[in-house]
Amino acid sequence: MEASCRWAWSGIILASPSGHNLAFPPVMDFSLALFWAKKLVALAILPPVGPLLLVAVGLALAGRSPRWGRRLAWLGWGLAIALTLPMVVGLLLRPLEATPPVTPEAMRRAQAIVILGGGQRRHAPEFGGPTLNCLSLERVRYGARLARRSGLPILVTGGAPTGEVPEAALMADALDQDFGLRARWQETASRDTRENARFSAVQLQAAGVRSIALVTHAAHMPRAVGEFEAAGFQVIPAPTAWLGGPDLAESVLDVLPSAQSAYAGWFAVHEWLGRLAYALSR
Repeated sequence: MEASCRWAWSGIILASPSGHNLAFPPVMDFSLALFWAKKLVALAILPPVGPLLLVAVGLALAGRSPRWGRRLAWLGWGLAIALTLPMVVGLLLRPLEATPPVTPEAMRRAQAIVILGGGQRRHAPEFGGPTLNCLSLERVRYGARLARRSGLPILVTGGAPTGEVPEAALMADALDQDFGLRARWQETASRDTRENARFSAVQLQAAGVRSIALVTHAAHMPRAVGEFEAAGFQVIPAPTAWLGGPDLAESVLDVLPSAQSAYAGWFAVHEWLGRLAYALSR
């Protein structure tokens, strides 16, 4: 996924790697209100807003407490720069992206392929309505390749917390129209990775499926595997779309801040926060 494609995604929606647009519905039940509350907290912590808030608080305190004001402002500025540096971002991504590519031998143990939604692009007039964003397309493309090689059935999972077209429906349409494959199951109610797992389990376990090949981004895989295992599955990780690489810096220019590393830094921080939140809420 090119940097321009990544930023097109992150500029359209405020989403987790499980992917959901941030637009508020007129009426929300408690669980939905909690979902949006988590999104707002994440917005206040994640870059670029989190570091900028530290700078703003530091400047506001400068008159009353110059020492602490300067410290907070410099901390925010330092974090804002550090999270755009490839070497720093690489250190954050390395433990998240440790899962190797899936092997044909491992795929033979799976009974189905589960592809997680990664968000949608709501303004897509060339498609006549909403369509998949870059993250979802990368996952669907790799899931389609695995399905062709293995002959396994596919489940797509991703809901619509604000009432738009569910991501799973868009994924199923892309599989059909662009890859000539049919999704046997569509899970259209989930709002995050945990619900992806729990709601998918209802359909798959009713069909006797206990072992799945799980397709999502490499950095999102540790959190996704934990949730699907907690839902009762034997999980065969099938990661795609690594944001990092074997080398922290491949050239002199790679030590400089870039839009690509800024996006990867946002993704990495999001995943670490997500893992912490899920661990605390078990």
